Amino acid sequence: MITTREGSRHVTVRVPAKVNLELNVGPHRADGYHDLATVFHAVSLYDDVTVEPAADWEVVAAGPYAEQIPLDESNLALLAARRVAQAGGVDTPVRITIDKQIPVAGGMAGGSADGAAALVACDALWGLELSRPQLDAMAGDLGSDVAFALTGGTAIGSGRGESLAPVLARGSYHWVFAISEGGLSTPAVYAECDRMRGRRRIAAPEPSDDLMAALRSGDPQALGSALSNDLQEAAFSLRPPLRDLLAAGLEMGALGGVVSGSGPTVAFLAADAEGALDLAVALAAVGSAPEVKRATGPAHGAHVLSHEMTRGR
Repeated sequence: MITTREGSRHVTVRVPAKVNLELNVGPHRADGYHDLATVFHAVSLYDDVTVEPAADWEVVAAGPYAEQIPLDESNLALLAARRVAQAGGVDTPVRITIDKQIPVAGGMAGGSADGAAALVACDALWGLELSRPQLDAMAGDLGSDVAFALTGGTAIGSGRGESLAPVLARGSYHWVFAISEGGLSTPAVYAECDRMRGRRRIAAPEPSDDLMAALRSGDPQALGSALSNDLQEAAFSLRPPLRDLLAAGLEMGALGGVVSGSGPTVAFLAADAEGALDLAVALAAVGSAPEVKRATGPAHGAHVLSHEMTRGR
């Protein structure tokens, strides 16, 4: 076992939210998951996760969604920190402070993002220099979206979503996120999707040619038309007002819209920054959603924001 090097104080990592530009859900697997073919896209809504040596393992929450973060052993950032400690033979606990700016249970992988940030932060704090394959393997074990939060950008996810391949994509895109009050349980949305499908035979999922072509072209109009999500109807079934919210955004000029992941956040694509501002103002004005945020994508994956060391005398 090793202990933290003298002088280590804290590391802060910034990590992005994501939107699924496309989410194709395949058959139910024996392990309880579904085969997926999804296209992840990181956006400029961020959590900052800080780790520092402490007397005991601890999670502290800050930010507008602090009260919604679990502070017990179920927290993905805490699980990630313990995983890195085990891999590196470290016996020093850490305090994890999460500045929560990504909506919780909103279909934007906020919890997974924190797990990815903790992997990077603890590796840097303890000076372990774990390889990227090691971090990716730990991320995949923690959850389907954690690996993408490490990577960022735009990528195809397969398997449970944890197996990633880069996408040839051009351009930068302007997004408006309409955030509904109260989250949706991911397992509940998948279960509703299964119920609605009944006994229908489901083909193996794969990314659509239209979406791949849109990303290669960098054309926002084409991308807006290609957005899709197999979980969307299930989310509408569990939260009917989401259907009206999506329709409202499209009527207000969005190039396209889609429920993000398992919802209930609805992501709208705008033509440019001015269009995104106009759409955000319009959605807020009519009260279509309790909260509206703007962001751009693609964004970088989890990266060290600050690494403060105070050397011993």
